[in-house]
Amino acid sequence: MSDARESVLSPTVVAAIDDLELSARLVVEGMRTGGNRSPFHGYSTEFRQHRSYRAGDDLKYLDWKLFARTDRLYTRQFRETTNVPVMIVLDSSASMDFPDGVSKHRYAAIISAALAYVASDQGNAVGLMTMADGALSYLPARGGRQHLRTIIAMLDRLEAAGTWNPAHVIDRTAQLMRRRGIVIVISDFYDDEDATRRALQRVTMHGHDVSVVQLLSPEESVFDEEGQVEFVDLESGARRLTDAGAIAGRYRDAMHDFVTRTRTDAVHAGIDYVRLSTDMPPERALRDYLQRRGARHIAGHAHRPMSR
Repeated sequence: MSDARESVLSPTVVAAIDDLELSARLVVEGMRTGGNRSPFHGYSTEFRQHRSYRAGDDLKYLDWKLFARTDRLYTRQFRETTNVPVMIVLDSSASMDFPDGVSKHRYAAIISAALAYVASDQGNAVGLMTMADGALSYLPARGGRQHLRTIIAMLDRLEAAGTWNPAHVIDRTAQLMRRRGIVIVISDFYDDEDATRRALQRVTMHGHDVSVVQLLSPEESVFDEEGQVEFVDLESGARRLTDAGAIAGRYRDAMHDFVTRTRTDAVHAGIDYVRLSTDMPPERALRDYLQRRGARHIAGHAHRPMSR
């Protein structure tokens, strides 16, 4: 990517814009995707009708429940569509309220709003799921400019606080989706790795196209603290005074292992994985993610119609 296409808007500048819709639009315009293939096109199937079974029909489409009621064989037929619902699942727990300046949560809100803007602009239905103060906040996937504004307004009101249950949020998202779609989970993924991994696997097994966006700050990745430092758990409030120099090596090793596990678990489950940093220009982050998706679909890895 040439320097001419790099952002002139730093994360600090974008995050300082009070109007989240304007921030999202600037990010999308700065991305300059032009006429690139839509990264949100996939395949979905909707039930259309029954017809009497004919010799040679695929047996997996037989409606056995209808056979039990009528004692006659019917085949289910489906209509294939090319646009899919896009559900954004956002971590709003207190751990996302870090660091000062451009927090992970504000950065995630900007990326989420920009993703919603792109998907909606391409004719897809877009929805949002998060957990605030222990309660689910959900907007079903719909199309239209007014619905997009509703999503962006909800993102703008969210505050990073408390804890969240990623497995429950992810599972509930899949349950509420009426047909197969794209699920994008944006989080630091610090919470309950095993339960989160199993939930993501369940969503993929139900035919959804899942992306994991792991968002971290440079401070978390590099860890260049020195001397006696008091660390505070943003979710529990627990405090610990420690010698930063004495734990720096172990911290970096642990963080490396954690990120590697998150990526490896996603790849093994057939899930898109991308790691973003809060010091990355938002439009570059968005462009890299969308190009990754687009390249995967062009290469022939798009999901095929689900078996019934």
